[in-house]
Amino acid sequence: MPVGVAEPLAKRVTQWDEYSGRFEPVASVEVRARVSGFIDKLNFRDGQLVNVGDLLFTIDKRPFEIAVESAAAEVARTKAQVDLAENQVERSAALIKSRNIADQEHDQRKANLNVARAQQKAAEAGEKTAELNLDWTEVRAPLAGRISDRKVDAGNLIAGGQTGATLLATIVSLDPIRFVFDISEADYIRYQRLFLSGSRPSERGDTVIPVRIRLSDETDWTRTGRIDFVDNTLGSRSGTIRARAIVDNKDQLLTPGIFGRLQLFGGEYDALLIPDSAVISDQARKIVFTVGADGVVQGKPVVLGPLVDGLRVVRSGITATDKVVLDGLANPMVRPGVKVVPQKGEIVAKAN
Repeated sequence: MPVGVAEPLAKRVTQWDEYSGRFEPVASVEVRARVSGFIDKLNFRDGQLVNVGDLLFTIDKRPFEIAVESAAAEVARTKAQVDLAENQVERSAALIKSRNIADQEHDQRKANLNVARAQQKAAEAGEKTAELNLDWTEVRAPLAGRISDRKVDAGNLIAGGQTGATLLATIVSLDPIRFVFDISEADYIRYQRLFLSGSRPSERGDTVIPVRIRLSDETDWTRTGRIDFVDNTLGSRSGTIRARAIVDNKDQLLTPGIFGRLQLFGGEYDALLIPDSAVISDQARKIVFTVGADGVVQGKPVVLGPLVDGLRVVRSGITATDKVVLDGLANPMVRPGVKVVPQKGEIVAKAN
């Protein structure tokens, strides 16, 4: 029986290991007020895109404006006290030369001047604090991204400050965005050994480790990024280590929480490639038929790798000089031990 045979295609290929993961924001902020008061106005639409510094909430400013005026009056009062104390020191300095005033009185007046100046600085600090509180009545976006829905409506009394402040909204950044996934212990050790042998750069170095990503409804790996973080420990229960890639999201299609698949650069190696149709499944094994020099068909168990350029990578089981059977596999007569007439064929990789 004539059958088409060809030697495996030898080619240096790039290995891409696949992982599942989800997108997460680079930055996420809970918007809270620094001062307490009544919400006077909301200045955004739920779910809209915001830029750094955009006005989000306005708190009733009237109590804080009064506080600024009171602080300014206190500054004026302490300044008058400083002026009076300076005049008294100048007079006592002239009188002490003629011995018309005691040294103790002169020292007391200088001490009063220092106290007055300290009170003026405290009043000026209080004025700056009041002005800062007035500025904080306008709650602005601390980063660019998409804002959530409002957590409070206008007219509500909110608490501000460093602790116990009322949550007003949340903002997540969108561009760039992170893709978080887990690497198995076996893959992590393999990457480290490749790094030590010089075959692959380390994820923790300065060299860019490329990744390719596709969404659940995509078939092509059109999105690209790079590894920017690998955790420092493996999980004792999961046996995996957390890794993170950074990806451009200029079209803002990617949203935190979306599921995706990632291909991680796993190094380059010399491989033998054959058509997927030349592989036969025998229970848990994969077998490839080859034809020996005597024309007899032989079945060789193989270990397969990924698809590259439309062909299947064979990691082990055949050599570069084997004559792999390309057709006739559907014929029950083409089986191990059967003598056939080999016809020269060719294995061609698809162009990228």
